[in-house]
Amino acid sequence: MKTNYVIETFGLQDKVVIITGGNTGLGQAYSDAMAQSGAKLFITCYDKTGVEEMQNLYDQNGWEVAFAFGDLTNPQIQDEIIAKCLKKYKRIDILVNNSGTISRNPILEGTDAEWNKVIDINMNVVYRLSREVSKIFKKQGGGKIINIASMLSFQGGKFVPSYTASKHGVAGLTKAFANELAEFNINVNAIAPGYIETKNTAPIRADVKRNSEILTRIPANRWGKPSDVAATCVFLASKASDYCNGFVFAVDGGWLAR
Repeated sequence: MKTNYVIETFGLQDKVVIITGGNTGLGQAYSDAMAQSGAKLFITCYDKTGVEEMQNLYDQNGWEVAFAFGDLTNPQIQDEIIAKCLKKYKRIDILVNNSGTISRNPILEGTDAEWNKVIDINMNVVYRLSREVSKIFKKQGGGKIINIASMLSFQGGKFVPSYTASKHGVAGLTKAFANELAEFNINVNAIAPGYIETKNTAPIRADVKRNSEILTRIPANRWGKPSDVAATCVFLASKASDYCNGFVFAVDGGWLAR
């Protein structure tokens, strides 16, 4: 019987994926790419932004999706999301820790509240949700966790100390989880997006001077597209990444190579 290598190796047919914050920005790009690859999605959302439009798009294309709403910093909400996903799909195969936030302030003007909020959303949620889902993966015989890191998992940046610390933490958690869980057939990796064309980066791209400075630093001499990052997410969710463990994949056009 003939098989299609690409579909067998890179496809996600009937895989169940939890994606946090999968209804906006790059999160939606990850969701769309996985749905097109055959996955069944369970998307967590802080609010209903874009959800109706997304549901209509998925219905039109015959893609299976369910949504859950709530503040992920609440452990009870995390547990409810896991339970709801299991109730609907009976299993979980992939977790994409995409939800995040950022606060911009010079270090000397920062507050404890600001720091705690960013660390809680960007790192503590990743730790606890990954821990709880990994218990299910172990019982099932395996699974995949994809964390969303950042260029600031490698660099210091300016005016975003809480974000930088949290993304360094995500990179560290990726390696720590991978080291302990690989023996259970659980792959844990991360993606570090570079400068990507999104609504959030539109003001920077519109600034001629700043845009030129960025492009000069990027060997590829262009901004990344959401599809560039989403393709890496599909790879890490697929069978093709079965021997990848504890690595942070930079999708940055060569930014970190400079």
